[in-house]
Amino acid sequence: MDPLSWGEIFTRMFMQLLPVWIALIATFAVSIRYKRKLGLYGKLFDSTIGMIGFGIVMFWVFVGVFTGMFDLIATHDPLAQVSGMKNKVPGTPLRGAEDGDYAYYLLGGDNLARDVFSRVMAGSTVVIIIAPLATVFAFMVGITLGLPAGYYGGRLDTGLSFLANLILAFPVILLFYLLVTPEIVLTGLPQFMAVVLFSFPLIFFGVLINSRYYIEPQKRTTMLVIVLGILGYLYISLINEAGSKITLFNAIDGFDVDAGLLTVFVSVVFVNSPTVFRIVRGLAMDIKTRDYVAAAQTRGEGTWYIMLWEILPNARGPLIVDFCLRIGYTTILLGTLGFFGLGLAPEDPNWGATINEGRKLLSIYPHPALPPSFALLSLVLGLNLLADGLREESLKD
Repeated sequence: MDPLSWGEIFTRMFMQLLPVWIALIATFAVSIRYKRKLGLYGKLFDSTIGMIGFGIVMFWVFVGVFTGMFDLIATHDPLAQVSGMKNKVPGTPLRGAEDGDYAYYLLGGDNLARDVFSRVMAGSTVVIIIAPLATVFAFMVGITLGLPAGYYGGRLDTGLSFLANLILAFPVILLFYLLVTPEIVLTGLPQFMAVVLFSFPLIFFGVLINSRYYIEPQKRTTMLVIVLGILGYLYISLINEAGSKITLFNAIDGFDVDAGLLTVFVSVVFVNSPTVFRIVRGLAMDIKTRDYVAAAQTRGEGTWYIMLWEILPNARGPLIVDFCLRIGYTTILLGTLGFFGLGLAPEDPNWGATINEGRKLLSIYPHPALPPSFALLSLVLGLNLLADGLREESLKD
């Protein structure tokens, strides 16, 4: 078979990504049709910048979903090495292809004869799992500690702010690098950090439900049992990965988490939490002086009710914008870690590792490094544009 031309390569990639295009069209069609009923998300479609950013982000989300869950996008196993395909240029026919094998390496082969296109597609799965979830956990920590610090002030604020500033005093990359080094991992510190940090969603939702339904004890108890039961099960499963030093809950451990993945996850949460804390603290200090907070105090509402149901909803605009930006920062951090070979397994098809492997022969074979670089760039750009669109629309409220 002859090598593919660039036109044929792009046509085949377009067809390979057909499920993504269909999902994007369906998402935009439904969202635009009902945008007036979808709150801030619906207003996003009044912003051109926001729509572009949302489209880019959702493109990679769908790529990650269809690659990781349904195996519909990648043309080959991202870890498979094929003899004779080392550093082959884009569009090279697959040597020794058997029935059922995709006949080409669409974006060429890397220095270990693996398909670059499949590795880039598989790398998106890692990003869309770790970056948003880790950012959610960081927000749980920052909100749970930032609201009382800003609302109460005094010694509580001083103590928590000191701890946050102490963590922020370290350069982020250096702190991240230290947390994922093998020497630190062997001490078991990341897992014990997970025990503490992953408990904050339990605390947050427990206090949230209790403060909202305090005068309805039966409903409150039912909701607490259901929500905390589910979160508790996930909590135990997360902190008890294979080879865990904590054996107390092994009998009800639902699933195992890769040690490298857990280390990266915990590190992202730990690094991002202080910044979220400072943002929430500042918003709480400002909003607690508003008239509707004074009205809630006059009604005799509890302090946690005021913080979670009066202050927090009115701080959602800046927090949503920061959430999108922080996912972008986290994506860059994950790429940096992968580039230095820290945290995730060396053979893992994450974008940072793929870029690092490709840059060694960049002057001779640019094709292994450029696709993951553009993928990382486009996702971060999309998140920044999405944040700009959300900020633009939230200011109109």
